[in-house]
Amino acid sequence: MTDDVLTDELWDRLAPLVPVRPRRFRYPGRRPVDDRAALAGILWVLRNDVPWRELPPGLFGVSGVTCWRRLRDWHTAGVWTALHEHLLAELNAAGRLDLHRALVDSSHVHALKGGGATGPSPVNRAHPGSKHHVITDASGVPLAATVTGGNRHDVTQLIPLVEAIPPIRGRRGRPCRRPRYLLADRAYDHDAYRRRLTARQITPIIARRGAPHGSGLGRQRWPVERTLGWLHQFRRLRTRWERRVDIHQAFLSLACSIICLRKLQGSF
Repeated sequence: MTDDVLTDELWDRLAPLVPVRPRRFRYPGRRPVDDRAALAGILWVLRNDVPWRELPPGLFGVSGVTCWRRLRDWHTAGVWTALHEHLLAELNAAGRLDLHRALVDSSHVHALKGGGATGPSPVNRAHPGSKHHVITDASGVPLAATVTGGNRHDVTQLIPLVEAIPPIRGRRGRPCRRPRYLLADRAYDHDAYRRRLTARQITPIIARRGAPHGSGLGRQRWPVERTLGWLHQFRRLRTRWERRVDIHQAFLSLACSIICLRKLQGSF
């Protein structure tokens, strides 16, 4: 799927979700920049990891500052979350979601400028870092993604990830919010969290610490690791430059929506 087609497909779904700006009659000021152009600029920064001030203004007819503000405002208004839920519903209606099982994993990213939701990374000589926590369906479609400090243990985010799964519509009946099984690696091995999952009627399938390898669990978990690889193909997510965690979370949510859209279109 080319960039232009991807942007068009995203805009068709995003446009109904963008809040309408109230019209000012007494002091109208300048005409607002087109939202479609702002989306193109945001996608450019997400893909190419360029500073906002270096966004070519002649390329989209919009400045980097304006794109940053739209990204912030739309995140505050819940637009990116609503877009992700809408695409999940489309995938569910098309029969492209396997919600019987869910997979969880995380990945470290270097946070060069520090900021909220950062901490000394245990895998990068205690430099400031963040973690991307992701929960997917059995095929690797991201259901939810969150950002925490790099020093947060994976198991502490297990229940928040499960709770972050939105109500997935698209089929007749109640929206689906809970998988039947949850698969995870040894980092999530803790009896207290196993009990909390069981209380939510979710069967945990989590590797035990100290157990020998060869259980075959890795052959079922690899889609979530592939999804983390897909997310980090967006260069803006490989290294965290934003001090504000809401801006970085907005980028992460947008990247999840793009993966869902590509899955819907059969790109992979």
